Amino acid sequence: MKTILLISSIWLLAATGWMTDFVKATERAHEEKKLILLNFSGSDWCGPCIKMKREVFESAAFDAFAGDNLVLVRADFPRLKKNQLEKVQKEHNEALAERYNPKGRFPLTLLLDENGKVIHEWDGYSTQTPEAFINSIKSVSGI
Repeated sequence: MKTILLISSIWLLAATGWMTDFVKATERAHEEKKLILLNFSGSDWCGPCIKMKREVFESAAFDAFAGDNLVLVRADFPRLKKNQLEKVQKEHNEALAERYNPKGRFPLTLLLDENGKVIHEWDGYSTQTPEAFINSIKSVSGI
């Protein structure tokens, strides 16, 4: 059952363009000359995280914009036992949190350059429309 859940989770992330490996994401950002959008989420307990994912990140407008301009990375911190990540992924996410989210804020979304330097951060979810969020990315990045 765990294998099926892991495979379906990987497929879902791949289908939506979200990566879970930050090293591979930075390599891709270098190759494709794109910025990195790193999202810290509590997928099964954080109401604002769930809402932001559903209303912004899963929208057609954001998907189209991100496909052309961003490498997407999600660091998820689920709490329910049935949603726990593999040990290696959990350690990877914790290392990202130590570097980029030491205060443990959720949701926290960071726009990074291809070297991992923070350009801008969005702390929480302020019920922005996908278009407003895209415009805020454009305004801080010059895209």
